[in-house]
Amino acid sequence: MTMVNLETIQKDIASLPLDAQQTIIELVDILKKRYSPNQQEIKEQETQDWSDFIGCIEAEPDLSQNYKTYLTSELNQKYDHC
Repeated sequence: MTMVNLETIQKDIASLPLDAQQTIIELVDILKKRYSPNQQEIKEQETQDWSDFIGCIEAEPDLSQNYKTYLTSELNQKYDHC
């Protein structure tokens, strides 16, 4: 594949309708993200979004702070009968 010079590319793009030019801009953005991700994008890709699960169950309001106490209590109730 031969490399087309920048001036030719600019002329070709300028000759296209505005919606086609917008499509090219979007495509370039996609390619830039795919082939040269920055650190922030890498972190965003690695981080899972659990926000859909917020509020989906009922639990004690202080569960995030006292989960060990609740876990110990529940495990004792479940397995302490042996």
